[in-house]
Amino acid sequence: MKQVQESWAARRSALTYTSISLLVALTFLVASSMAGGYTSVARFGGAAWVFMLAMIVSMPLVTSRYKKADRQ
Repeated sequence: MKQVQESWAARRSALTYTSISLLVALTFLVASSMAGGYTSVARFGGAAWVFMLAMIVSMPLVTSRYKKADRQ
């Protein structure tokens, strides 16, 4: 039973930090498009870079938060 709970927590945390990262990258893409003066390569490359950085930052934070909530 504990393994099923851990698997569910892992899926929820993966969905959460991926959604957060996509939202941050989309925000970057919209902001860079509205600012103007940037090429498509710069906008999409920047959005990909922001997505990867957001994943790196949010993954341990979200995962530990879900694990902590499951322990209680």
